[in-house]
Amino acid sequence: MIRFENVSVRYEEDAEPTLRNVDLTVPEGELVLLVGPSGVGKSTLLGAVSGLVPHFTGGTLTGRVTVDGRDTRTHPPRELADLVGTVGQDPSAHFVTDTVEDELAYGMESLGLAPGVMRRRVEETLDLLGLAELRDRPIATLSGGQRQRVAIGSVLTPHPKVLVLDEPTSALDPSAAEDVLAVLQRLVHDLGTTVLLAEHRLERVVQYADQVLLLPDAVMGPPAEIMSVSPVHPPVVGLGRLAGWDPLPLTVRDARRRAAPLKARLEGRSPAGLLPHPAPPRNRGSAPDPVRAESPAPPAFEARRPGGGASPRGGAADVTVGKGRGGGILPFLRRRTEPSAPTLTPLLLAEGLGVRRGRVEALRRVDLRVAPGETVALMGRNGAGKSTLLSTLVGMIEPTTGTVRVAGRAPHGTAPRELIRQVGLVPQEPRDLLYADTVAAECAAADADAGAARGTCRALVEELLPGVADDTHPRDLSEGQRLALALAVVLTGRPPLLLLDEPTRGLDYAAKARLVAHLRTLAADGHAIVLATHDVELAAELAHRVVIIADGEVVADGPTAEVVVSSPAFSPQVAKILAPQPWLTVEQVEAAL
Repeated sequence: MIRFENVSVRYEEDAEPTLRNVDLTVPEGELVLLVGPSGVGKSTLLGAVSGLVPHFTGGTLTGRVTVDGRDTRTHPPRELADLVGTVGQDPSAHFVTDTVEDELAYGMESLGLAPGVMRRRVEETLDLLGLAELRDRPIATLSGGQRQRVAIGSVLTPHPKVLVLDEPTSALDPSAAEDVLAVLQRLVHDLGTTVLLAEHRLERVVQYADQVLLLPDAVMGPPAEIMSVSPVHPPVVGLGRLAGWDPLPLTVRDARRRAAPLKARLEGRSPAGLLPHPAPPRNRGSAPDPVRAESPAPPAFEARRPGGGASPRGGAADVTVGKGRGGGILPFLRRRTEPSAPTLTPLLLAEGLGVRRGRVEALRRVDLRVAPGETVALMGRNGAGKSTLLSTLVGMIEPTTGTVRVAGRAPHGTAPRELIRQVGLVPQEPRDLLYADTVAAECAAADADAGAARGTCRALVEELLPGVADDTHPRDLSEGQRLALALAVVLTGRPPLLLLDEPTRGLDYAAKARLVAHLRTLAADGHAIVLATHDVELAAELAHRVVIIADGEVVADGPTAEVVVSSPAFSPQVAKILAPQPWLTVEQVEAAL
């Protein structure tokens, strides 16, 4: 179906080719997963299949790419539209119409399909992706994850033979991601659709792949074989390597079947360095150095008994099942008792917070307190209200009811120049913070705005994502690189309260590890961090507490080790494999062994 013949791609501003001598064949009806570190050419390879490279992006393509016999050099994207459906890293860039239903129909209308066929396919797609209740909603009012589902739906309705998807689950909650991947697998198995998919969250997708393509070497093979040599791999593979399992497991189920000897070795031990609550921050009252490279402090969880059971004083939680607004089933936690509260004076305090946006009650009776040095993860399904809460905390939205105080100030009533020294927000769309023409200019402006020493922001960019050139335009960066730049811009100001909305979207495992290390250092220096995320592995590594939001309400608030382990939807892979023992990450298991 897809043939690469000695293909190389070089952009004018680059000294070296992004792709070099790629030669491979993708058969019809297979799901091929592209893996590799950030910047190795995954998006470029996908663009070469859709014709966007080089017709839209520029650059020089040598060799030949054919899709179902059509040469992409002589067929621009419009002549491949009936054959190839594409969703890029930024779904919003694809939208043409204003409402969900119109967007799902637009591609079919452009191809001249009959009205009856269009209506049937729109209804099928609304049901498949859980979008039925959003059919009349303006796209501008949707959450990031809801927009991503709409973008995927808009390329499914024309029934293309080839689907090209770049980070298709990056903004989706775990349940929605499983639904989307199940739909893709059904298209591959039942209709013979060929799917090329690039994704950094391999724990979600590797078990669905027929083949894995490892870049930059362009080596393709069975998933287990490629994962054994890949520098990027999901936690289940990392645990398998640590335990010496052969062949390596790709699913939690396979790993659990082999885990008995490992669990026996870990019996009676507990994750190293766990504390009942965040330790008092270092150097309280002084600003942290954003580029310090000391060893990160481990996340603090509720203390556990030697046998792995939760300490009674932390409060028990049980799992119930609630009906989601999108028609899906979301397992969530109901508190029996209030979680133990940090003793430090809260930097952030929200009481009875409510927000109404038009006819939608986005937040209801939200109580949240965050102390200096504490890291809190906000989790929940797409559209639950996480981004609305962050926007309210930073003063972009005025509460309808209740109160919010950040360092004693009401955010919506505080002058922006004063507020920015207390709280910083990195939004889901990092480009909203970037306006200069080069990375160097963006960093210079951030240093000036924050009153920081020259080079502070640039050092942060290099720490989070090495190798980004000063003269690169922010629009030419990948989604993960733009995120790293936006993070550096905000971190340059060293705000006491840091708010992050999907901070690992587009980041590979190495970049995420660098981000986690830096955020741990900030927390140890007394910064409070609140992050909204669907990345359960990030929450397990970093957060002291997890707050789960459903339909605008807080339904769980407690120590990470209790909340995520009790929830099938939000539990990390290691916790599922080694349950009921209290391990959350491969790092913890490795330290214990």
